[in-house]
Amino acid sequence: MLTIGAAALIFAAPASAIDKVVTIDSAGPGPETFDHVSVHEIGPRRADRVLVLMPGTQGGAGDFTLLADELTKRVAGLQVWAIDRRSQVLEDTSMFERSLAGQATPQEMFDYYLGWVTNGGTPANHFQFFDASTAPFAREWGMKTALDDARKVVLAAGEGGRQVILGGHSLGASLTAAYAAWDFNGKPGYKDVDGLVLIDGGLLGSFDAYDLAQAQQQIADLQTSSPFRDLIGNQVVESAGLFAEVGGIFARLDPTGSAANLQAYPLLPDAYKPPVTVTNRGLLGFDFDRDSSPLSADLHINGGGLAAGGDPRDWVDGGVTPVARLAETFGAEPNSVEWYFPKRLTIDTNGADQMKMNDVAKFLGLRLMHTNEIDVPIYAFQTTLTDGDVLRGANRLVKRARTPKSQSLLVNGAPQQSHLDPLTAAPGKSEFLSSLLAFLDPHGE
Repeated sequence: MLTIGAAALIFAAPASAIDKVVTIDSAGPGPETFDHVSVHEIGPRRADRVLVLMPGTQGGAGDFTLLADELTKRVAGLQVWAIDRRSQVLEDTSMFERSLAGQATPQEMFDYYLGWVTNGGTPANHFQFFDASTAPFAREWGMKTALDDARKVVLAAGEGGRQVILGGHSLGASLTAAYAAWDFNGKPGYKDVDGLVLIDGGLLGSFDAYDLAQAQQQIADLQTSSPFRDLIGNQVVESAGLFAEVGGIFARLDPTGSAANLQAYPLLPDAYKPPVTVTNRGLLGFDFDRDSSPLSADLHINGGGLAAGGDPRDWVDGGVTPVARLAETFGAEPNSVEWYFPKRLTIDTNGADQMKMNDVAKFLGLRLMHTNEIDVPIYAFQTTLTDGDVLRGANRLVKRARTPKSQSLLVNGAPQQSHLDPLTAAPGKSEFLSSLLAFLDPHGE
């Protein structure tokens, strides 16, 4: 158990609480305009602890908003800070923000981001798909850049003597483990923090690992390809972020309306279109539920299924994540999908798997020098994603570190929890939330 003792966008919050986005300066490869990260801060104005969270592959700070709301209500004196990586500078979320504020209709939002492709270019000032070849510097946005940026956030969170717990989901959990082992110009990362929270991710066998030849080939391939991941495979790298937020906002603002706009949209692959016309929330649920989703398992929820009848066909909740909470996660700002996810970060994370200075780490420039010295409490939660590899990796970390077993809590959430469920499940159905509360606040103080 854990036994540790300038605003860009401001959201409505009680006078005693904060809910705001701030920018924290950092430095890294590329133009100075990218030398900062955005951080969504939620919680009481006066706090003695901060839980800093990093999103996973193609994830954004909005992944943690629902979780932050629950944790800060239940744990006294706790703030939650969620990081958006530096690539967020490339995103144009202006019309999403206007739509959520009631200043633009959902249709106007759709036309601005996607509809212009098929409607003759209306509105004239519509969003333009990004030319990834103009950002070659993003090929260097790997683990070193991500951890250097995260350290700026961690140090800011710790100002005034506050205790800092560092965590993340999926790849963000891998970055958390790497941070603890990292050498920051002679100072071990674990000395910056008072605990680690690994949400369905980590290293030491949790995910894929590269040997030296694989790492070298991946770096060579990266030099002649886009710096960013194309999740959907339609050659529009930001389309995953656009589809997720457009679909989330439709499902949030008009849940039972027809999803015909998106179902007919040519850049949305056919696999993402149910065989019948569905409601907006039906489409969102279909595309993310583990029983119907065409997405890989790292983007699944346990949510329910389409209704047996109706035109359009609606969604029926039946798992641990209600579709309304899924819509609230994806249809929000700060958003939950990193539009421009740097491939180098995946390469480095796979290269960091062994958490030691082997040939792969040296080739990639990974400073994993302090694994055996880590002495802070460790929490890990596992879903169905890795067939047990997450907890096997967490157990290996506990064995290699100096953390007493009594200060570690490793929880298996399978088979009920799919990979996104820790972020979206209803509080009463979330084994993750209840166990994390026990780790953060074992006495219920």
